[in-house]
Amino acid sequence: MLTEFPGTTGHIDHDGDVRTTDEPVADRSPSVALTQWWVLARRLIRPAWRTGEIFTALLAPAVFTIGFYVPLNLVMTVYGHGLSSYAQFLMPMIIMQAVSFCAIAAAFRSATDAREGLDIRFATMPMPRGVPFAARITAAAHRAVIAVGAALVCGAVIGFRFYGSWWHTAGFIAFSLLIATALCCGADLLGSMSASPEATTQILVLPQLIFGMVSTGFAPASQFPSWLQGFVRNQPVSQFVDGLRALAGDSTGNAGTVDIATLGPGLAWAIGILVVCGGLAWRHAARRVA
Repeated sequence: MLTEFPGTTGHIDHDGDVRTTDEPVADRSPSVALTQWWVLARRLIRPAWRTGEIFTALLAPAVFTIGFYVPLNLVMTVYGHGLSSYAQFLMPMIIMQAVSFCAIAAAFRSATDAREGLDIRFATMPMPRGVPFAARITAAAHRAVIAVGAALVCGAVIGFRFYGSWWHTAGFIAFSLLIATALCCGADLLGSMSASPEATTQILVLPQLIFGMVSTGFAPASQFPSWLQGFVRNQPVSQFVDGLRALAGDSTGNAGTVDIATLGPGLAWAIGILVVCGGLAWRHAARRVA
């Protein structure tokens, strides 16, 4: 059975393969582009429930929570972390690890599409060149929503709580999803350029380890060597974590102030990644068309 691909010269079968016809269709209206985006996004979202990608998005935060909280809770309670509990301190890092895992999955998907030639076939169709990229990011954001929700459930189990107002809670969730979308954009771009799923995932694991471990996600910056503290405080993962920690709040009042000084750097990093990677993805798609 085949799924019609509106406004183009082809269609998509249920295996995800694109088949083209010889008669050109030149309808590029916004409504057709929206339908094209939805067809491509659904092509990625629907199989995810059958292939186990959604189960992985649900399971990964639990694994991260157990792997980080169980061995570090007692140690960090002895050495100090400044908040009411280590669960409150660690929660932003559980979020970061969950969305980073989604970004790696996004890179794997885009690299697979590029290796199988889907990007080139999409480029021959009369559709806006950003539609395939937007569809992949939509599927990645879908996984990120599930992963963030699962991470919040895991955090609640170990004792994490929101102490701010309702809009602080909403801001925490929105900021988490913004970070996830930004990281997925960067990972998708890298995957589409490399066209090697195996190499792409290996490349992304190292930055995740370095920026994750050498950050304020597991321990305060003051517990790092003095020569390393500047990097620890100012690198992007620490800026993301500090912003999330301030939005979550704490009963001690030591989680940080929700203001531009605390949230600004993290927002700047996330928006910057979105703008830069989005622009580069558009340019990369234009080169395929050419």
